[in-house]
Amino acid sequence: MSLFSKKPRNPLDTVAAPVCGDAIPLEEIDDPVFSEGILGKGCGIKPTDEEIVAPFDGKVANIANTRHAVGLTSESGIELLIHVGIDTVDMRGDGFQVLVREGERVKCGQKLMVFSADKINAAGHAATVVVVVTNTDDYADVLLLGRGAKAKSEELLRVSK
Repeated sequence: MSLFSKKPRNPLDTVAAPVCGDAIPLEEIDDPVFSEGILGKGCGIKPTDEEIVAPFDGKVANIANTRHAVGLTSESGIELLIHVGIDTVDMRGDGFQVLVREGERVKCGQKLMVFSADKINAAGHAATVVVVVTNTDDYADVLLLGRGAKAKSEELLRVSK
């Protein structure tokens, strides 16, 4: 086997914004499980629309039975949780519609789910979308690429080996 037959691994990977809105550091999310990084590093987005899209090419790893969260795995191995709203598991799926299936391959920008911010707010919850790299320990760093307004599919997080 030649030294040149193996494709070099890219030391940086990017996670795009899965929703339009204002990106905030993880520490500003009003939930200790997320803000303390217990599930991994990432950020929050205060959404300005109600559509979640794939933040990279990959596969749907899992979907919460209450339809408020989707787990994805990128082609390079990033395991990502997209969690819509804080404590929205209490809503038992009301206000959430998932448009993909577990095991389905997805492309960056493909619509994954839609949600109702009005229903989330009416239930007394924040609609903040949490984006967390759940296998953070596999990487040197997960960096938020600037807070503030983000468009769907705009660079959001940089994950480095």
